[in-house]
Amino acid sequence: MLFAGQSKMKLMVYTVFLIVLALAPLYLSDFRLSLLGKFLAYAIIAMGIDLIWGYTGILSLGHGVYFGLGAYCMAMHLKLAANPGELPDFMSWSGVESLPWFWIPFHSAGAAFLLALIIPMIVAFILGYFTFRNRIKGAFFSILSQALVIITVTLFVGQQGYTGGTNGLTNFDSFLGLNLQAESTKLIFFYLTLAVVAIVLILCSLLVTSRMGNILTAIRDGENRVRFIGYNPVTYKVFIYCASAGLAGLAGVLFVLQEGIISPAQMGIVPSIEMVLWVAIGGRSTIGGAVLGALVTNAAKTTFSEAYPAWWPIMLGAMFIIVVLLLPKGIVGTITHYTSNWKKPVLPKPISSSQEAR
Repeated sequence: MLFAGQSKMKLMVYTVFLIVLALAPLYLSDFRLSLLGKFLAYAIIAMGIDLIWGYTGILSLGHGVYFGLGAYCMAMHLKLAANPGELPDFMSWSGVESLPWFWIPFHSAGAAFLLALIIPMIVAFILGYFTFRNRIKGAFFSILSQALVIITVTLFVGQQGYTGGTNGLTNFDSFLGLNLQAESTKLIFFYLTLAVVAIVLILCSLLVTSRMGNILTAIRDGENRVRFIGYNPVTYKVFIYCASAGLAGLAGVLFVLQEGIISPAQMGIVPSIEMVLWVAIGGRSTIGGAVLGALVTNAAKTTFSEAYPAWWPIMLGAMFIIVVLLLPKGIVGTITHYTSNWKKPVLPKPISSSQEAR
């Protein structure tokens, strides 16, 4: 049964939440709707991080890399489509005389989309396999994931003639014949992103309530016990890490189609840490909480920066601290905790033998 093991209330909340988002064009301006579409792309990353951190216990501080790789793959296609038969402008400025061989597959939109999923998963497989096989976990894995961010950002900044350097890739005109600046196109991409969020939400919910989800949770709570009963934790950890990286790459594709730019700054350490904070604020081990956390955190960031330009970083930091201290389970985790306690029946106290004798 769909959403087996979950309450009908949770299914109803998900449905209402998605309907409210689907009606956003009726009550949001074009600018706000564009922001919401970008935040929904972030929600896809958050769900992937929740799979590896909330359910498997793997704290990755390098998911900005997988997001950036996916975004760059699609941006490379958009850059080539903007000037068919010509070199991208930044290559001409850097003295590059011919299109590099690794840019050639990105002439195809289909190839660009597939590579946006495959390349992050390959990088995740390489890092995950060798670290998990050697039983590297906890803070040590988090440090390695941040080292991956530093290496990748340095590479993309240094190879300006091939990646656009610190400026990244921008100035896109069209995608599959659609004008990226047209309001109708932006509306299409908004609903496309929302549909992807709904599909990923369903698939992740099915995964965590399946037998594999139980194994992932068991790995989080006691990896050695899982190994002793005959399962190989490395296989499951590598799989879920690659799946999470693929979701980040998918989010990067949807992001660049709506935002129109991708640069190394958007795949650095700070964005990577922010992605983890989305999950912490929304609630670990709650797929819906990851979505809510991404939306609430980024909406608050935008609101604070607009209303208080000089103070918004302090206000955002204060919000993080308050949530962590007062709501350690996150927003959805706290709500779920208290509602589950309300539903528990009040059992009568057992009668002791002395009371029975009386």
